[in-house]
Amino acid sequence: MGPQDEESAQGMSSHQAIRPYHDDSDESDSFGPDAPLNSSRPSTELDYNKTVNPTWRENIAGRIPPSIRRGWRATVTWVKGPEPPRIFSITPFLPKVQHAPIALLDRYAPKKIHRFGLLLLFYFTWLLTFSLILYRSSQSSDIPGHGTPVRLTCTSRYWSDANGCGIDGNRCRPFSNATLAFRCPADCHKIMLLNPHAVGDQEVVYKPLVIGGPLDYNISLSSSLHDNAVYRSDSFICASAVHAGFLRDITGGCGVLSLAGEIPSFPGGNTRNGIPAVSFPSYFPHTFGFLKTTTTQCRDLRWPALIVSVIFTSLLALFTTSAPVFFYSTSTILYLTTALATDPPAQTDFPNLISIAAGRFLPAAFCIAITYLFTARRTLTNLTAQIEKTVLWLGPAWVGALNNYTFDQIPIQRLTPHDLHAQPGAIPALIIVVLTIFGIALGQAWSFRLEGRMPKYLLIYGIFVGSLLIMLALPWLSLRIHHYILALLLLPGTAFQNRPSLVYQGLLVGLFVNGVARWGFDSILQTQYDLSRGQQQGSTLPVVNVLGTAATNITLGLGGLPIWDRREKQYDGIRVLVNDVERFRAYGDEWKGALEDDGNLSWTWERHHLKGDLSRQYPEYFRFAYMSGSETGDYSKAGVWESNGNWIEPKAGASSVDTKGVVVRSVEGIYDGI
Repeated sequence: MGPQDEESAQGMSSHQAIRPYHDDSDESDSFGPDAPLNSSRPSTELDYNKTVNPTWRENIAGRIPPSIRRGWRATVTWVKGPEPPRIFSITPFLPKVQHAPIALLDRYAPKKIHRFGLLLLFYFTWLLTFSLILYRSSQSSDIPGHGTPVRLTCTSRYWSDANGCGIDGNRCRPFSNATLAFRCPADCHKIMLLNPHAVGDQEVVYKPLVIGGPLDYNISLSSSLHDNAVYRSDSFICASAVHAGFLRDITGGCGVLSLAGEIPSFPGGNTRNGIPAVSFPSYFPHTFGFLKTTTTQCRDLRWPALIVSVIFTSLLALFTTSAPVFFYSTSTILYLTTALATDPPAQTDFPNLISIAAGRFLPAAFCIAITYLFTARRTLTNLTAQIEKTVLWLGPAWVGALNNYTFDQIPIQRLTPHDLHAQPGAIPALIIVVLTIFGIALGQAWSFRLEGRMPKYLLIYGIFVGSLLIMLALPWLSLRIHHYILALLLLPGTAFQNRPSLVYQGLLVGLFVNGVARWGFDSILQTQYDLSRGQQQGSTLPVVNVLGTAATNITLGLGGLPIWDRREKQYDGIRVLVNDVERFRAYGDEWKGALEDDGNLSWTWERHHLKGDLSRQYPEYFRFAYMSGSETGDYSKAGVWESNGNWIEPKAGASSVDTKGVVVRSVEGIYDGI
């Protein structure tokens, strides 16, 4: 036997020696070459006939066509972005020029303690300068013979809407022989009516409420009034002062107005000094004009305050490379400048203004902090393009914070169907805005893909959209996306360092600051009542018939009371306005008019004549509304009793007779000082 044979024999012996143990007495049968497979014993070979149940994912995948599966895998791969991802970073143009402020700081303040001291000096200097300007702006010197001016808002008025002044306006007396020293803020031309407001047979909307202007005839006060301009007392006082040329809109100012009593007509109908006015061809019991030579130097110093803040924030942007110092300091200065100077809430005294600004600051600071941690930190960290940061981030931030001068020019006041259809140019403007935002979103999404972060942000915005859809579906509530909310929703989409993101992020931070400082944290969900204030209620309107006319009176049939409308609401009284002044009010159970044979109610109105002018007659405008207890329904449109005795029936539909579409502050609270 050769060596190879010996090795084979030894290998066989060793193979037999390590044969696996089986608990079976018949080893020869079990391990023979022709032994059948015993199913009761484990097998070391694969059983290809065994059935494996697929998972639910495999079941779903098996039902999807292969082409769709391949498309989905390709989409997922595309969304994840390139490998390796491209991280954006701004390389400064002209680096020596942009790094010059940093080099200057390194030369003269090389240590951290030096820079900390400079930062404290910066804060102190800005705060001192800004405070001195605000203090000077808040002070008003006495007007000789009239006392200290009362601070008004842009919507302050003498006369309340509809029945607010009571029968014959007696709650708003005196009508004449009284003066008021007042102070107006700047930029009152921006305050406008958002819902139609009835003036005679006209409706005023999307403009300040100014009725009247320079008279083409003389009254007893004509020699004392500036430009002989007289206005109905339901006009905005400050806008009327600008219309008359008594004050400048850009600075506001102080002066004295005088109540002029009842006058026969108001020419108006023109635009003066940027303020449009409405004419009214009949009398009104309560009017005012502005006394000559009573203007004083009490200016609204919002523009000097703005210039100071812009200069200081620009210096901060140029000389600091610390992202948190720049972001938090700039955001705070933006907020305080907006809340106290450029677009303050409508308040008549400075302590209240400071109180409101302080109350809104803490929640605003929380939002700013979250914005920095999750958005701005990535954009501003290690950014050394100082001039580009100043121009591309800080510049748009001020544009957003000055929203009342920039984006307020877009003809979209509220995103409600009523406003979009009623305001000229609103729908085209909305289309342009939506397309612009959509185009910007596509560009930002592409940048997220290049950085490999698109899946994460698709999830974030999917949550945003889902939440908005849920809120949109809630009953009895309406979704209202204010511009501070829009800014917070869009800010996460700017979380990388490139030049477009600098622009978008600065702009959105400014819009957020403006929205919170001016209007506060208004709810994203509002009731229908909140959204429809000042609009028609859809209540039942009185049906009025003319029963007879004479030279000096008219008798109107007002129907029966009580009545029920389609909402199963009972109306038990009726009000009548004549020339927008309440002249008659009664309930069915204590009717002061005549009762006809058929049970319907009637009322006779004697034509009104001005004192000393009994021969002249003026057209009179009648509006009618039902009452349910103390609640008043919609007023009808005006029926006109012309000066020649003809009656013009009211047009179909309701009219608006209040100004709840804007925040209106009545001047009733200052009568004690008149």
